[in-house]
Amino acid sequence: MDWLYATCNVTQRFTLRAFADWKVTGRENVPSMGPLVVVANHLSNLDPPLLGASLPRRIRFLAKDTLFVGGPLVRWFLGSYGAFPLNRDGADVRAYRWALNLLNNDGALVVFPEGTRSKNGQMQKAKPGVVGLVRSTKASILPVAITGTERMGTWMRAVNPTGRIRVRIGEVFSLPDIEGRLSKEVTESLNTMIMQRVAELLPEEYRGEYRDLGRSVRSAD
Repeated sequence: MDWLYATCNVTQRFTLRAFADWKVTGRENVPSMGPLVVVANHLSNLDPPLLGASLPRRIRFLAKDTLFVGGPLVRWFLGSYGAFPLNRDGADVRAYRWALNLLNNDGALVVFPEGTRSKNGQMQKAKPGVVGLVRSTKASILPVAITGTERMGTWMRAVNPTGRIRVRIGEVFSLPDIEGRLSKEVTESLNTMIMQRVAELLPEEYRGEYRDLGRSVRSAD
């Protein structure tokens, strides 16, 4: 339901402007159409609604399935906002097919390749699933860096975000066109390339596993 998504984003923007020092740079880099995978570092439960409020395009998410056990109202809200349950304990064929269908219909999907929130604010080693998803759909990739939400513990902080929050949107790119089945080594190399694009947008202290790969960039003030 687009009206719910729009209402949530208007509300989130209001709370961010009212209570936090929030700034977004690079909105002009977001393509208005075509299949798009948004890859971002993951610091807190606030990250999905923050991205919804920050990006000028309708986006959808894969969310851990345990978030959907709060009853029918919670499931309705999450689904209407654009989230689909993902079982992180193994290969979730149902969620993968949902993501493929979304991208094959020119949708935009947010993926947190690390698979879970960082406990120390630094980037963790990414899981390889995003490479197959991008190759199967020929989707473009949009790197996004988030800083400042690591202090936000629970979902309720979405109504009272505080502190300095930055969302830095990089330039869209594509994976190289490689024929045939990828080896584990090539998949890992492509995965690292994707995460490097995110790391390049982050201050050095956030880069973690990708500290030596990200080029130095100016912090988004």
